[in-house]
Amino acid sequence: MGVLSDLEPARVFYYFEEICKIPHGSYHERAISDYLTDFAKEHGFQVYQDHLYNVVMLVPASDGYEQEEPVILQGHMDMVCEKSADASIDMEKEGLTLMVEGDYVSAKDTTLGGDDGIALAYMLAIAESKDIAHPPLELVFTVSEEVGMEGASGINLSMLKGHRMLNLDSEEEGVFLSSCAGGLSTCSRLPVEWEKSPEVLWYEISVSGLLGGHSGCEIDKGRANANKILGRILYELKCRVHFYLTGIEGGKKENAIPLQASAVLGMTEEEAITAKETVKELNEVLKVEYGRSDAGITLGMKSLPLEKAGGQGKEAVPQKVLQRRQVLDRVSLSKVITLLMTLPDGVQGMSMSVPGLVETSLNLGIMRLTEECLIMQHAVRSSVTTKKHYVAAQVESLVSELGGKVERKGEYPAWEYKEESVVRPKIISLYEKMYGKEAVVEGIHAGLECGLLAGKIKDLDCIAMGPDILDIHTTAERLSISSTKRVYEFLLAFLRQK
Repeated sequence: MGVLSDLEPARVFYYFEEICKIPHGSYHERAISDYLTDFAKEHGFQVYQDHLYNVVMLVPASDGYEQEEPVILQGHMDMVCEKSADASIDMEKEGLTLMVEGDYVSAKDTTLGGDDGIALAYMLAIAESKDIAHPPLELVFTVSEEVGMEGASGINLSMLKGHRMLNLDSEEEGVFLSSCAGGLSTCSRLPVEWEKSPEVLWYEISVSGLLGGHSGCEIDKGRANANKILGRILYELKCRVHFYLTGIEGGKKENAIPLQASAVLGMTEEEAITAKETVKELNEVLKVEYGRSDAGITLGMKSLPLEKAGGQGKEAVPQKVLQRRQVLDRVSLSKVITLLMTLPDGVQGMSMSVPGLVETSLNLGIMRLTEECLIMQHAVRSSVTTKKHYVAAQVESLVSELGGKVERKGEYPAWEYKEESVVRPKIISLYEKMYGKEAVVEGIHAGLECGLLAGKIKDLDCIAMGPDILDIHTTAERLSISSTKRVYEFLLAFLRQK
């Protein structure tokens, strides 16, 4: 018996649980792609699997619907893999541990992957059924959506005949999306120089207790970015004490607001007293500044354990620092702190045409210090292409001024609102008929694959929809059971229409 075996719709949750057993983080989709391909072959469906591991599955119409125009259903295979700091799971090799609490399904200590595993589950449950009425279905499963939409960019859809599409990658029931922001990623590399470590004590500075979240959907909530907060700590410390920096890291996904960040610093015992007081004072300041968005924000400074060196009774630096007894020279340290303090982050502009909608933003999602350079990765989003390029240029200008270089990658277009639509009025009418209230049709600041796919399918007419999924891209992610059922029933009703 599966953890979700008592939930309805039974086959949807059966497939969702099967999907959760298969590791399927971005760039690790081969196993889930093979699972989908095997499913198609077992059911006798025509199936295409490309070199990127995208999958296209063609499902014949049910009786009486053979002459209807095909409907495309689309979702992505990959999930954002985040886990709590003390979790031991290897998300590249192990499946998720699912939990049910009240109306929600979640995963122990990790993201759930409801974004977009529930889309796959919906499609498989419909495809296998002998009782569901539907036109010919063209099921499109893409890879690497969460890291730049590389699957949608590279997929071949020449075998499709349909021009109506339901993208199943939205996370709010009753809200149907008709446009989205475009985006790109930047990878900045700031070269650094090292010098020999002096005889100092070693401390770890940490930022934790943040909510994080999706860098598109939650960017307007003002949540703290752990990488930027760490830069602020280092700046405050630089103003008060003399310290050495030997390590820094934060965040795991460029499109997830980072939950935690840390740095390893060396300083004298006397300076450590002032540093601890500085961290404590700043912690109180930030608890006020982020009291409504990140009430649990916690700054820490702890001594790293010292070990005996060479059996001579002398204290030495910790083993993890001993392996590279180097610290940044003063010029490199100054550049790193300057960059972290001044890089733009968060909302950069609101839409002038859609009240309340973020127009332009960026998120410093990944930061790490290597032997050669400080690496920083941003997710840049905007519904205005020129603004997207302008923000990327701001990053490039600052990084290059400090001696670094920036690479742009993974650019995808905005999905523009389509004035003439067949799908949208059908969706609105059906929703009002089934639930007695108006459907909400709006744009979203997060990126969807619809813009890229519209460039591959002439006159594509589409809407994005999905059940309620809360706190996606965080370990608090949870999928509403009741909403999953309602959205599935709505999807089936839409497909029954002639």
